[in-house]
Amino acid sequence: MRAVVCKEWGGPEKLSVEDIAAPELREGSVRITVRAAGVNFADLLLIAGQYQEKPAFPFVPGAEAAGVITEVGEGVSGRKPGDRVMALTGLGAFAEEAVIDAARLMPIPEHMSFEQAAGFPVAYGTAHGALEWRARLQAGEWLLVTGASGGVGLTAVEIGKAMGARVIAAASSAEKLEIARQHGADHLVDYSKEDLRQRVKEITGGKGLNVAYDPVGGDVFDACLRSLAWGGRIVIIGFASGKVPQIPANIALVKNVDVMGFYWGSYQAHRPGLLRSSVGQVFRWFEEGKLHPHVSNRFPLESAAEALGMLRDRKATGKVVITP
Repeated sequence: MRAVVCKEWGGPEKLSVEDIAAPELREGSVRITVRAAGVNFADLLLIAGQYQEKPAFPFVPGAEAAGVITEVGEGVSGRKPGDRVMALTGLGAFAEEAVIDAARLMPIPEHMSFEQAAGFPVAYGTAHGALEWRARLQAGEWLLVTGASGGVGLTAVEIGKAMGARVIAAASSAEKLEIARQHGADHLVDYSKEDLRQRVKEITGGKGLNVAYDPVGGDVFDACLRSLAWGGRIVIIGFASGKVPQIPANIALVKNVDVMGFYWGSYQAHRPGLLRSSVGQVFRWFEEGKLHPHVSNRFPLESAAEALGMLRDRKATGKVVITP
């Protein structure tokens, strides 16, 4: 099969596309033909050797895929060839075929495309888990989403609206903010031109934020932290700016605020039942028409480096997918 292969740490330009042996079917697993694979910022960290986990070389990156089951291993029930599924692969999605433990599969809703499904579990799962489990977002609260047109930012805008929050979307251009507006944002802030703290103060009538959801980091994180109301919560999703902020503990103390991290992938090992219930909820919202997965760019397998480069350079809106 054709696959994207990582043989050394580095940027997307270090990857190659090669013919390699298809993975062997294991007990409790299924084989799928990959129709689309989601591209995530974590993939960039993984191939650079900067992720929490470091697989042995060579490996095929790609943490989520959507496709059709072609073969079922021993011990698997409830799955059959021909089923349309999305999968949390961990590794191996950037290939024509993937072998995945059956427990990591979810059926694709009838009206969802393969491309939408490939980018659905991680982004929507991250937004829902961060806002419900960690931030305890309540209806009517002020929610700020930074990087609001990106893969995890745009889903947080939609999840926040589905949970009844008043959503402020912040991004670095008018074009990106228009995408956020189309997906439900109530207020828009262009932090390439506007002072984020001042605009939040104006929008909230001086009350400040109840929750900030930040995948950007750097100076944007600092502005979010200082914009929190008393008792506010900020969730750290990532550092797309490339700068990991240092947290001034005195602000957390004086304002009684919560500063919390959220690594969605770790719940697969520690709280898998919580993940399953979350997926059920976001599926219901999708079927009710409250969620509209936005796939902005599609790349063939041979252009995987370009797809990852678009994410690295923060040029993408919504989800980028690879279509083997």
